[in-house]
Amino acid sequence: MKIVVTGALGHIGSCLIREIPSFFPEAEIVMIDNLATQRYCSLFNLPLKGKYRFIEADVLATDLNAIIDGADVVLHLAAITDAASSFKNKEQVENINYNATAKVAEACSKIKCPMIHLSSTSVYGTQRDIVDEDCSPAELQPQSPYAKTKLKEERFLQALGDSGKLPFAICRFGTICGISPGMRFHTAVNKFCWQAVMGQPLTVWRTALHQKRPYLALNDAVRAIKFIIENNLFDQRIYNILTENLTVKSIVEFIEKHIPRLEIQYVDSEIMNQLSYEVSNLRFKKQGFEFTGSVGKNIAETIELLKTPGGNHVK
Repeated sequence: MKIVVTGALGHIGSCLIREIPSFFPEAEIVMIDNLATQRYCSLFNLPLKGKYRFIEADVLATDLNAIIDGADVVLHLAAITDAASSFKNKEQVENINYNATAKVAEACSKIKCPMIHLSSTSVYGTQRDIVDEDCSPAELQPQSPYAKTKLKEERFLQALGDSGKLPFAICRFGTICGISPGMRFHTAVNKFCWQAVMGQPLTVWRTALHQKRPYLALNDAVRAIKFIIENNLFDQRIYNILTENLTVKSIVEFIEKHIPRLEIQYVDSEIMNQLSYEVSNLRFKKQGFEFTGSVGKNIAETIELLKTPGGNHVK
């Protein structure tokens, strides 16, 4: 079995590549990453039982056909993922995220290699209380260039799928939380944990404290990818992948259990006008998947990771 992973050294990828040898013991794992974020540490101490090959390359500038040839599945994780910052680099997000997705999908379609594509629940901008994958195009109102590009990527894959050229699954992931060698701290949960441990105010969007959002525990994310591969769930459908819907206030309360007396600083954001909503994960659960992760546990583990061995907070 040959598994190709783009963006292999990121928050999700760096955890996934360590789990694949346990999931699929005989798999050859081909990892592609351009090291733009210099996460060299994601390659440290890989499991000895894994059959790894690392390729330092930009997806847009390399011969993907040669790399993907003979692959049983491609996991496309490579992307710029900072939604808030995407207002300042719209063209870069469009070029890297969309064009890279299109190139990977076209390479997969040439040999009809199944593809798992990571999208985002940030494509939702509806005013409905609960949204699912069947909401109308009019109800998809992405609030950032990042989210708009993700929606465009989805439509490209669906067009290839309709032509019978590409078996795929699109996973709309909630906001990731949980420890990995390649984790970053620009998304809500990780950023708040860092700020709390450092004794800084938690920078919360002014209108966001009581708004619900979908969050995804990292172990659920990795298990979901395994589940899709094992069950050959390349049915050209979209699946919402999230552990639970929580308000920002709930996230703050989880952190306060470990670091009391937090200070909150309200800030403005170009995407803070998004209304509160919950995302349904029922479609994926009906396939037989059980979400077992815990955002609260991930927060506790992240805070513990950021403490010194003596138990004091980093200064």
